[in-house]
Parts: sequence; structure tokens; C-alpha cells
Amino acid sequence: MDISCAFAPVTDTPDHIRLAEELGFRRAWAFDTPAVQLDTYATLAVAAVKTSRIELGPGVIIPSLRHPMATASAIATLAGLAPGRVNIALGTGFSGRLAMGQKPNKWDFVAEYAQQVQGLLAGEIVEVEGRMIKMLHGPGQAPERPIKIPMLFGTAGPKGEALARQHADGIFTVIPVSSGFEWQSLLVQGTVLDPGEDPDSPRVIEAAGGGASVVFHRAYDRPAPGRPKMEELKGGREWVETIESFDPSVRHLHTHEGHLTFVNEIDRKVITGDLIMKYTFTGEADALRQRIEELEEMGVTEIAFQSAGPDVPRELRAFAGMAGIA
Repeated sequence: MDISCAFAPVTDTPDHIRLAEELGFRRAWAFDTPAVQLDTYATLAVAAVKTSRIELGPGVIIPSLRHPMATASAIATLAGLAPGRVNIALGTGFSGRLAMGQKPNKWDFVAEYAQQVQGLLAGEIVEVEGRMIKMLHGPGQAPERPIKIPMLFGTAGPKGEALARQHADGIFTVIPVSSGFEWQSLLVQGTVLDPGEDPDSPRVIEAAGGGASVVFHRAYDRPAPGRPKMEELKGGREWVETIESFDPSVRHLHTHEGHLTFVNEIDRKVITGDLIMKYTFTGEADALRQRIEELEEMGVTEIAFQSAGPDVPRELRAFAGMAGIA
């Protein structure tokens, strides 16, 4: 099992990735949610020059945010700064698009985009928007093509998984699947509790409450089979009433404020220690180690732990210690 980390990219993230490298994390992923956090590629580029071993990658990027050539050039930039250490994950855009009031992309669009980016990095001529394009970077202007970058698809169901088998090296997911992917990265949010620590303590709420809040965001914006329904969530009715008191044209702005990073004022009314324990990767060290073993038996090959709250270094150190990599 690879123990990796994930970050909502902010100003301090490159230093946090450097600490993650020192602690022994295998990879560092950075989200692509520009309405909520900073630019993923700029953040990873700074991290690349501050590190030497840890693998780096945007995960998951939202294809509709950038032209395929812009993405290929950005990936090539990272590959030049951190040769042999770059990965990439693509998705439909749950948070990256919903935070701007847009629906996720269609999977066929994501698959075509992936092929276009892979072709450009390989040095091929690729058709985009009816025109033939190619990376024209000359000697010394970019890494020599072909540039081979491992690619995951950020999936949440059978269609994405089927396309990942055709076009990707594995999946980046929040729900483990037992379908035998050689690379299955599971994104988790939460915190390692100190012995006897109360899940309702202010520290736990700040560190893991953002991860628990996503359950409400998902149930409201993108309900799906197998996911918690709003009526099943304690406080769900109150949360919906508050959100729907806003004009529909700006409702998404209130829904996704602080997404995955902090507990906004609407979420704070309903987030409890019980919800955190139920819906996030939170517990004392022994319990979390047991959960990692269970996930490995299910086919998960990588845990990507997203730390949050006011003390990210504490979260990274505690997780590394729990997982036995520090």
C-alpha cells in the first residue's frame, strides 16, 4: 500500500509537500478547484523545486478549464522540473465545476481530452476543435518528446471505470472498488485522534469537518446510488433550508465555500463528531491502521490523505506516524 497525500493548493502547500517528502509520503496530489483554491500547476511547480523524491501530480484536473495544449505544456513544465516524478489524474469536475455553478463534464469528453493530451505529450499531431495541433517546442524549450506521464481517471461509477481501463493507468476515487485495478488511489479526509480525544473537540472539527461537509454538498448537488441521501443525514433538512434561502443564481457559492478545506458557517451548524467519525477517515491510530489493512484487501493500492485545518504539519506527521512511514 502506497501512503500518499493530497492538498487543496494554497500558499503554504509547497512547504507542506516538502514536509511530506521528509516524512516519507510516496506522492503528493493537488486539487484543481480554482474557484476555491489556488492554481494547481503553479503550486506543484514550486513544490517541484523544493523537493527531490516525492512524486507530484494534479488530481484531479478538470478538462474544460484548459485547452489540451495548455494542459500538455503545463505537464511538460512539471516533467522538466521533476523528471520521473510526475503523475496526472483527470475527472469530470465534481467540485471544480459545481463551485462555479456548472454541471460535471461528460465522460466521453474527458476520455477524448485524455487522448488529446497523451497524444500531444507523445509528440503527435492531434486534432482539437477541428484544427491540427502539435507541441512545437524546440530543443531546450521543453523536455524531449515523447513525454510519458502515468494517468489516472477520477471515477465515481462504472462508466468512468470502464473508460479508465481503456485510456488510463488506474483510478483516483473516493469510494473503493473491487474491480481489480492495478493502481487504485483512494482519497480520504480526516484526522488521527490523540488517545482519548473527543471527536467533537474544536481541533477535530477544524481538521476533519471540511471532509465531513462534502457529504452534504454531494447529497445536495449530485445524489447518486450508494451515497448518503440528504434525508439520511442528521441535520440535512436544516442544511437544505439554509441553502435554499439563497437566490438560486448564487446558491452554489454558499454550498461550496470552504469545500474540503474548512467548515463554513452553514456546514458548522450540522457538523458533529459523530458525522466526522462516520464519513471521514478519522480515528485513533490502531483503528485507522486496521482500516488501511481492510482497504488493501479490497484492492486499494494507494491512500491519498488530504490534511486540512489550521495545523497541516501536525496532520501530516500524525498520519505518517500512524501509517508507519515516518
